[in-house]
Amino acid sequence: GLSNQRGTLAMARTGDPNSATAQFFINVVDNPRLDSYGGGYAVFGRVIAGMDVVDKIRTVPVGNRAGHQNVPLEPVTITKATLEN
Repeated sequence: GLSNQRGTLAMARTGDPNSATAQFFINVVDNPRLDSYGGGYAVFGRVIAGMDVVDKIRTVPVGNRAGHQNVPLEPVTITKATLEN
């Protein structure tokens, strides 16, 4: 499978490897520990333009919420995404 490298998009899920539905995350650093070995996080795309925006999102203040770490204290909204073949 594809590797969780900086700039890739991957499916978020619970502890159940088959629970990914609609949430995703953008890898802001290389995360090989999240790769598919033993039920990792499936990579399905990558940022091809706008990584500078991702880097700005990375600097927003974060905290812990509902058992999750590094959650933005204020919502971050992606208003546009373009798919390319």
